[in-house]
Amino acid sequence: MIEVIDSERCTACDICVNVCPTNVFDKTDGIPVIARQSDCQTCFLCELYCPEDALFVSPFAEAPQTVDVAALKEAAMLGSYRRAVGWTDENRHLRAADRSYRLFGH
Repeated sequence: MIEVIDSERCTACDICVNVCPTNVFDKTDGIPVIARQSDCQTCFLCELYCPEDALFVSPFAEAPQTVDVAALKEAAMLGSYRRAVGWTDENRHLRAADRSYRLFGH
């Protein structure tokens, strides 16, 4: 379940808003807000696509978790899913191809 948008890292690009299949986030004049946390399906797409590692999705999907943002940063947990699946800076260019395929079917 989505737990954190780190306001210090988020650049308000709204990628998380656009990739979320269950419309968990709301756009604002600043950083997005987690508006419907209970709708999160723990798909990790928001964390995967976040270019700033500003999100943390807890693998515990049953209920919201109490999280300490400072501890998450210290443990390098923000963006950890993206790194775990190999979406590092070295292959960042591959994301555009994936996003294009998903959004436009080619």
